[in-house]
Amino acid sequence: MAKVSPLMILPPAIFLAVAGLFYAGMLREDPDSLPTALKGKPAPAMQLEPFADRPLLDDAALRNGEVTLVNFWASWCAPCRAEHPQLMQLSEEGVQVHGVNYKDTEPKALGFLAGLGDPYVLSGADPDGRTAIDWGVYGSPETFVLAPDGTVVLRFAGPITPSILENKIRPAMAEAAAIGGS
Repeated sequence: MAKVSPLMILPPAIFLAVAGLFYAGMLREDPDSLPTALKGKPAPAMQLEPFADRPLLDDAALRNGEVTLVNFWASWCAPCRAEHPQLMQLSEEGVQVHGVNYKDTEPKALGFLAGLGDPYVLSGADPDGRTAIDWGVYGSPETFVLAPDGTVVLRFAGPITPSILENKIRPAMAEAAAIGGS
């Protein structure tokens, strides 16, 4: 019987491992979404710098007894500009939308809000991106839906379009309200 070389087994083993990873990725509920380890866990601590003269977003605001959205955004972010009308709509409906200005300069960020409107109840600056790292943010925009007790219900990476608002954000808000009983 011929001896099998380990080099003959290696390519099929690598192929099977890669195929298994692809298959596991296809089994995800929404293959386009980026998973988060935070779902179902308390929101991470907020370690933000003040943003202009606006009220500072802190940990207590994340556990305020209401469904809350935390939006990581920047003035240099074109998708942030595209999602802004949806954030304004939510704010006008009375939804608690809080903003984290991500790796931006205050003058440019203030100009962005002056031109498009300010949907944020509370704000903070994350110039070095340290808070974003704690939250698992890949880039901006990213929005988190929190239950009234501060539990993360949804992380949405990318701009909130009208379709995303109706099909992902609002259902997550309803789920968050059910968790908190509000």
